[in-house]
Amino acid sequence: MANSVYQINKGINKSIEFKGLKAQYIWYLGGGVVSLMIVFAVLYIIGIPSLICVGFIGVSGTLLVVRIYKMSNTYGEFGMMKVLAKKRLPKNIKVNSRRIFIM
Repeated sequence: MANSVYQINKGINKSIEFKGLKAQYIWYLGGGVVSLMIVFAVLYIIGIPSLICVGFIGVSGTLLVVRIYKMSNTYGEFGMMKVLAKKRLPKNIKVNSRRIFIM
């Protein structure tokens, strides 16, 4: 069997990139895969037929991978944090008195 080697971008002041995934999205994909394995085990233990379990997990896994790659390409390394921070900023500030300005 051929030995496959995966290239990981490791450089000074460069974010980690693996197969097109950047920074924290690698962890998101790993967590999603682990959670899908747990869901498969629970479904199998409950008694759902294995073919249905595999089909459900396959579709869910495909959607997970597509969505995480889309987020990685859309937001990049820090973009998602910036979008979430921007949503927390108030749209406007209301001041009911002028006392703060008269000092």
